Amino acid sequence: MTDDSGATIEDYYREERTFPPSPDFVAGAVLADPGIYPRADADPEAFWAEQARELLTWDRDFDTTLDWQLPFGRWFVGGPLNVSYNCLDRHVEAGLGHRVAIHWEGEPGDPRAITYADLLAEVGGVANALKRLGVDTGDRVCIYLPMIPEAVVAMLACSRIGAAHSVVFGGFSPDSLIDRINDAGATVVVTADGGYRRGVPFLLKPNVDVAVADCPTVTSVVVVDRCGSGPHMTPGRDHWWSDLVAAESAECAPLPLDSEQLLYLLYTSGTTAKPKGIMHTTGGYLTQVAWTHKVVFDLRPETDVYWCAADVGWVTGHSYIVYGPLCNGATTVMYEGTPDTPREDARSGDDPAGWDKDRLWDIIERYGVTQLYTAPTAIRTFMKWGADWPARHDLSSLRVLGTVGEPINPEAWMWYHTHIGGERCPIVDTWWQTETGGHMITPLPGITATKPGSACRALPGIGAELVDDHGKVVEHGGGYLTLTRPWPSMLRGIWGDPERYRDTYWSRFEGRYFPGDGAKVDDDGYMWLLGRVDDVMNVSGHRISTTEVESALVDHPAVAEAAVVGASDDTTGQAIVGYVILRGGNDPTEELRQDIRSHVATKLGAIARPRAVIIVPDLPKTRSGKIMRRLLRDVVEGRELGDTTTLADANVVEAIRDRAGSGSTDED
Repeated sequence: MTDDSGATIEDYYREERTFPPSPDFVAGAVLADPGIYPRADADPEAFWAEQARELLTWDRDFDTTLDWQLPFGRWFVGGPLNVSYNCLDRHVEAGLGHRVAIHWEGEPGDPRAITYADLLAEVGGVANALKRLGVDTGDRVCIYLPMIPEAVVAMLACSRIGAAHSVVFGGFSPDSLIDRINDAGATVVVTADGGYRRGVPFLLKPNVDVAVADCPTVTSVVVVDRCGSGPHMTPGRDHWWSDLVAAESAECAPLPLDSEQLLYLLYTSGTTAKPKGIMHTTGGYLTQVAWTHKVVFDLRPETDVYWCAADVGWVTGHSYIVYGPLCNGATTVMYEGTPDTPREDARSGDDPAGWDKDRLWDIIERYGVTQLYTAPTAIRTFMKWGADWPARHDLSSLRVLGTVGEPINPEAWMWYHTHIGGERCPIVDTWWQTETGGHMITPLPGITATKPGSACRALPGIGAELVDDHGKVVEHGGGYLTLTRPWPSMLRGIWGDPERYRDTYWSRFEGRYFPGDGAKVDDDGYMWLLGRVDDVMNVSGHRISTTEVESALVDHPAVAEAAVVGASDDTTGQAIVGYVILRGGNDPTEELRQDIRSHVATKLGAIARPRAVIIVPDLPKTRSGKIMRRLLRDVVEGRELGDTTTLADANVVEAIRDRAGSGSTDED
């Protein structure tokens, strides 16, 4: 349904607070000239060609900036380069081999400082080992590792010899591995015996053994000995990482590769059971992630210590732990474990109480982290734990804060701004996805006056518009987010299925890429992401975003975190059901639940008042922090639960079912 203003998704939440960058920040910013927007929009191809030549080292200059045959694009055609060379060799050649590339922190407290020279030598040895195992240019290698430096090394080793990597998140099951290995036709799997999480090892090698039995293309498995768990090793197939590298030279010449050489596959879920193998190539991808990493985080590689607190198994880790930062010669932080490390696993000789719910703040203080990039889910968890934890640490080194993965509600934004950023750090709320490869919509910290909860506007050189059901541009209010022109880091297709690529992303609106997200645009032209359009509820003919209702719920002073679903209703079609986690010190009384419902109605209007508010101890989340709303719908509608194998804690759903079945619903 489209309302009278032309908006396809209705717009209830209003946010008037603005936070311009400080004069001091603007004076030293990497990018402070707002004129970059009209210049880039006047000739996007020339703009991206300029970034490609300035930020990357090419073996030969490219002939054509863009060859666009909708929906297939090729960027920087005729320009060979090597990603590994751009991330490592050229920095060492420039005399920066001593610079720390990665400060790695193991969860048990076993840190490593890895310089660019160290990383180059390790990558060379692993690249030679892969070649000895028969890996050639164009082959695919599956990487299934915890958050350890060997994950970065394996990715760069693949890029050095022109093999595509397919990183699989360490929380996935053997079935997920089988699907991804077989679809990619991977010949080698790189894994570890396990990794550490909340003080105990979680094992990976047994999952690989189960999976590889059903993967006929796999000839070799390379195993990092992280936990000393003594896994079963199949003779002839399984090899210890350390043994392979010890037998190889650290010198491995980087291959000049076509700008459209496949760099990696990364699998993402689809509407069918089969995951989609998103294809990212070399020159265009590296250009956009290097440029966005530099300008969005205001990077000063000589002095900054940058931390993206994601996992390398996701696109955020690919683009903003590995390729963007290392291409820019940055010093980055990698951390293996969780923010709530058990007390007994504190560093030897330090206060064991120091690592409980403040591990992240301890890391920031010790390493002098200047940029922190994390997810709204994590921020809301920190809110629930309370501001006392970060207050124990000196966070004054921080200059820029970032968020990624989902829209951030304004109250979480304000908590981040106040308690982590000390009210001085710009917050860059970034919208992008696995398919886009790099940032698309985000503030620029030296230019943009931010609004809590808004990703603000498309980056220079990026075209983004909202449209209604008929493809007509929406100038104000809610609609479907679309991208109007190609961009360098765009996916080049779905592995082995070009028609699925066309149908999934380019068929809904003619000539436009549709990512599946809804958004709204305000009077100032700022964009507010509303999440997936399949998370829009239809209540009595009104299309209401779950994101807006969740923001209103968390705006209540007693609520730490919330998730909203639309439940079937005979009268209204769908009814709003809110699941909320309370902040410490609040009792789950009937009076409080009714007050929370009323608060939403006050913020958004009576149409958005939840039919039920269910107070729960936790929410069902994947290991990456995504809330599984599908399971919440199953609970409230009394259905059998769907697949729960990717949950971080499967017991959470049963606890929620108990609460939902205890009569905690409200009817007007």
